[in-house]
Amino acid sequence: MSTHDFIAIGLGPYNLGLACLTAPIDDLDGLFLEARAEFDWHPGMLLESTRLQTPFIADLVSLADPTSPYSFLSYLKETGRLYPFYIRESFFPLRGEYNDYCRWAAAKLPTVRFGHQVTAVVHDPADDRYVVHATVAGEPVTHRARHLVLGTGTPPHVPDACRGLGGDVLHNSRYREHRAALRAKRSITVVGSGQSAAEIYHDLLADIDAHGYQLNWVTRSPRFFPLEYTKLTLEMTSPDYVDYFHALPEATRYELESAQKPLFKGINADLINDIYDLLYARSVHGPVPTRLLTGTALTSAAHDAARGTYTLGLRHVEQGRDFTLETEGLVLATGYRYRVPEFLAPVRDRIRWDSRGRFDVARNYSIDHTGRGIFLQNAGTHTHSITSPDLGMGPYRNSWIIRELLGREYYPIEKSITFQEFGAPVGAAS
Repeated sequence: MSTHDFIAIGLGPYNLGLACLTAPIDDLDGLFLEARAEFDWHPGMLLESTRLQTPFIADLVSLADPTSPYSFLSYLKETGRLYPFYIRESFFPLRGEYNDYCRWAAAKLPTVRFGHQVTAVVHDPADDRYVVHATVAGEPVTHRARHLVLGTGTPPHVPDACRGLGGDVLHNSRYREHRAALRAKRSITVVGSGQSAAEIYHDLLADIDAHGYQLNWVTRSPRFFPLEYTKLTLEMTSPDYVDYFHALPEATRYELESAQKPLFKGINADLINDIYDLLYARSVHGPVPTRLLTGTALTSAAHDAARGTYTLGLRHVEQGRDFTLETEGLVLATGYRYRVPEFLAPVRDRIRWDSRGRFDVARNYSIDHTGRGIFLQNAGTHTHSITSPDLGMGPYRNSWIIRELLGREYYPIEKSITFQEFGAPVGAAS
């Protein structure tokens, strides 16, 4: 059995970007395994008008190699959409368009294998290789590699109050396929505070007159936080900030991770304004059957199968007051949380863990004790800050990983790009 230089498990935008960037490198033999039958990026949220919160240059490759044939502009040119995109005069692609672009890139890559469900990864000490066991159409297959790159993504998060809740409650990751059934209900409640919650609320609000439902939006946040997109804040998605953040003590990093969530989980400011304008337009003809409840935590939930309703236990955080809300439809726009893949259990002792049981991710994105055997895509906000889930930093991270795999720098890696300084001057008293 041949041994690959590396095997990448999971095919989201980051490992897909790695596939694109390693395609022209003759010295690297990689294999990319994905459990799904095809590339599909958050299909449940591919609403017609929603757009990315990052500009088109933050594609799979351009910030590492602007000349790559896998760039978003190359996709537009090949599909005859370059001039319409230019005339549109917006740097931000539609989300469905970005998904189309990724599918276009994946179709060009012979190293990608769909339908591979990885079941276990073991280490063979005889030749220091990782053995990846998978099933394809129920049949077992095995691959070997010197290195691994993990890009399995983050599964949907369901709050404790809603675990095991019956009925047709749905996470926002399944919104699009259930939208028609949802709009047939007499009342709908969206729980969540980020971009997905706002997109779903806006989508349902646009049809509120046609369907006549009561629409509620419940968020624990004290207000509808906009995604901060000012330029000096954007400098935090930089090599400079990664260096600074990664060098901080673990406890400090965890404090910052919690405080920085609005920087990458906020709502697009234009969408907030669009929601207000839509509420205003609907209110011209009378009260709008909707409630927006801020500072409100979901504490419990019960399903009445006979009546087809949910009773939500809510608590206003600042006032310390409890109340209930009844609803027929319930959408949990409660985000995603990383879970360590079960297939890593046989090599758990080869992986570094921090004091909280999460990956101890090195500056070069490795998580194993050798420092260059297993690399991690995303899932590193506690070690690499808000750069971890940022699409624009994907090519930068992949440039690092490629350098580690090759033993030399193939794509030039930026060292310092910011005007501001994040730490104390060198030589400052401690």
